[in-house]
Amino acid sequence: MADGSHHIPIAKKPLTGALDVGDLFAGLGGFSEGARAAGCNVVYAANHWPAAVAVHAANHPETTHACQDLQQTNFALLPHLDLLLASPACQGHSRARGKERPHHDSLRSTAWAVVAALEAKKPYAFVVENVKEFVKWAMFEAWKAAIEALGYSISIYFIDAADHGVPQHRVRVFIVGTRSANSIQLRLPRREHVPASTFIDFGAGRWSPIEKPGRAEKTLTRVLAGRAAHGDRFLTAYFGNEWGGRSIHRPIGTVTTRDRYAVVDGDRMRMLTAEEYRHAMGFPSDYQLPKNHRDAVHMLGNAVCPRVATDVINAIRQAA
Repeated sequence: MADGSHHIPIAKKPLTGALDVGDLFAGLGGFSEGARAAGCNVVYAANHWPAAVAVHAANHPETTHACQDLQQTNFALLPHLDLLLASPACQGHSRARGKERPHHDSLRSTAWAVVAALEAKKPYAFVVENVKEFVKWAMFEAWKAAIEALGYSISIYFIDAADHGVPQHRVRVFIVGTRSANSIQLRLPRREHVPASTFIDFGAGRWSPIEKPGRAEKTLTRVLAGRAAHGDRFLTAYFGNEWGGRSIHRPIGTVTTRDRYAVVDGDRMRMLTAEEYRHAMGFPSDYQLPKNHRDAVHMLGNAVCPRVATDVINAIRQAA
C-alpha cells in the first residue's frame, strides 16, 4: 500500500497537452526523440558520458542538459516533470555481457536513481526501458516495491521494435508506471515489419574481397552458410548465434554497442556504416551522430528506438 503522504491528487486527464519530459541516462537520445515526435517538451536530459551529452545537446538544443553521475544527483533541482523516461545501465543484466564482473553490481544499481527521481519530482507517469533480463535482477522486486510505495501502479511490457515499423528485431522491457489506483493497460499499435533492405546502401561503405588473406575462418564459415541460405546478398553476424546469415528481406537482428553485422554482396563484404545502423534503430536520417564510428555504434546500440518510445507515450496518454 502506498504511503498516503506521497499521494497527489490525480486529474481526470493528467496527460493532456504538451507534456514536460525528463530523460535520465539519455545517451544518444532515442527516448527524447520519441518524446519529441509525440509532441512532448523534453525539458531535461542527463547522462554521465560527456560525448553522449554533447551529441544529445546537438540534436536537442532546447533541452537543459546535465553531465553527471545520476546516483549523486539532487533531483529536487530538476524542473517540473509530467513524464519521466529512463534507461538505466543494461550491461549488468544483458546476456551479451559475458562473464559476470565486479563492476556489474554498480551498473545494476543505477536503476535506483529512477526511484530517487520519482520521489523528488513525482511526475504523473514514468517509463523505464531495459533489456528483458532486467526483470530477473535479484533486486527487481525490491526496486518495484519502492516505486509502488511512492504511489505508482506498474505494468510491464515486452516490446519488439520490429512490431512498430523499425527494421530491427529488438525486444526490450518497458516498465510503465502511473500515479493511479490501478495500472493502466496500453493498447499499442502493431505495424508491418520493415526489411533491412530499406537501409542497406550497396553503393556505400568500404568493401573488401571475402577471400582476402587473413580473413577469419569463422567468418568464412558464416558467409558460406549465408550464401547457401540466402543467395548473393545477405547479412552476416560477426558474433552471436546467427551462423546461417540473415536475409535482407526481413528486419535486422538486434543492433549492439559494437559492430555486429556485415553485408555480403557476391564476392565482397563490408561492415554496416553508422548511418545504416541509425536507420536500423529508426532515428531520422538527419539525426546527428558522433564523428567517431565506434562511439556512434556504441551509442546507437545502447539507444531506445524512437518510434517505439513515441508509440508507448501515445498509448499512455490514451490510457491515462
